[in-house]
Amino acid sequence: MLSNSLIEDDRAHLIHPVTSLRAHEQRGVTMLQSAKGCFVTDAYGHTLLDGFAGLWCVNAGYGQESIVEVAMEQMRRLPYATGYFHFGSEPAIRLATKLAEVTPGDLNHVFFTLGGSDAVDTVVRMVRYYNNVRGLTRKKHFISLERGYHGSSSNGAGLTALPIFHDKFDLPRSWQHYIPSPYPYRNVVGQDPAAITAASVKALKDKIHEIGQENAAAFICEPVQGSGGVIVPPTGYLTAMQAACSELGILFVVDEVITGFGRTGPMFACEHEGIEPDFMTVAKGLTSGYVPMGAAIVSDRIYEVIADGTADGSAFGHGLTYSGHPVSAAVGLEVMRLYQEGGLLENGRRVGEYFGRRLREFRDHPLVGDVRSIGLLGAIELVADKETKRKPSRDARIGPRLFDAGYKNGLIFRAFGDDTIGFAPPLCIAESEVDLLIERLDKTLDLALDFKDL
Repeated sequence: MLSNSLIEDDRAHLIHPVTSLRAHEQRGVTMLQSAKGCFVTDAYGHTLLDGFAGLWCVNAGYGQESIVEVAMEQMRRLPYATGYFHFGSEPAIRLATKLAEVTPGDLNHVFFTLGGSDAVDTVVRMVRYYNNVRGLTRKKHFISLERGYHGSSSNGAGLTALPIFHDKFDLPRSWQHYIPSPYPYRNVVGQDPAAITAASVKALKDKIHEIGQENAAAFICEPVQGSGGVIVPPTGYLTAMQAACSELGILFVVDEVITGFGRTGPMFACEHEGIEPDFMTVAKGLTSGYVPMGAAIVSDRIYEVIADGTADGSAFGHGLTYSGHPVSAAVGLEVMRLYQEGGLLENGRRVGEYFGRRLREFRDHPLVGDVRSIGLLGAIELVADKETKRKPSRDARIGPRLFDAGYKNGLIFRAFGDDTIGFAPPLCIAESEVDLLIERLDKTLDLALDFKDL
């Protein structure tokens, strides 16, 4: 049972991420106590189906004993090893090798981070270093997508194109630029895939022309935009954008922090179109959220230039105390084994198709404007008027109200700030558990029919 003193200690001392601080002080904490499989139990004994896998990350599901055992064994044997001064550890080396094996193309060089935000920061620093080594000292500008999310660190939050990550943080910076999201449901060119892709390529080329090709360094995107509302681009979009980057001489960076490790079906979302980026960022599913870890993965071509920058024996001046942490790496190796040998990847592919079919059943619901999904990643966009796509009143706070209703009905999902609710259940989910998710979601959405202020 959650004690009043613990609630008060939370109010007094713990700053919660991406939360209204004063609202949280008034509301108090919702404390989770235990979890198993796809289910979590709060401090009051209320058990919920976690339809969002924590924060898009618990891909393997909760309570995988083999992961716990691996972490315990590694803690007993070698709980920490620095990567500085030419030191290393077996788990970190083995995990880097495994990532080089499973990532597309020649992404063969791995820098480990604590999560996705510092993986993006690492890429930004590496891109600058790469261009400076080549004598292209003006190539510093990055382009990302509206509605994109690339972390909340100083660099990543500027590449993120969601207003709350800019407001009062003095972002974006002068070297950070955006082009429109492909967003089929509300695209100004309509919903034709070819038109959306063509418009996106033109927007990228126009932005590079505006910046100056000599100043443009890289384009970064998520294969599916996660925190922007699970925006699934048309097939062929990534291929066309990569071709445009190659034509214009800028680097192509793919952020697979959310989409990696089976979330959209294959190990990486890049595989849907055979994409081979210059850089890839990963995190979340890398350790299934059991311990912190992310990575910036670098292609051979880029690595060789960066390495030549230290040919005189000087250090590459980028490091993190916990880069390649042996416990995190050992966990990552076991999670990879569960994906490939333990059937998680295959289960995610199979049940993902079923999940998509069941989710699309809500297209006829009076408040549902759009349903989109790929693998075990999906979203429902709510509207006040299906014909005009009119959004609900901001004052209606439909997302938070539905989240609260879902919680009472035993279901956790993500309520985005734009009247969209998102889903990313663990890859271990069974079809019967998908049915339970849909049943509880149906009950929750029907409650919104009684909202009078939409």
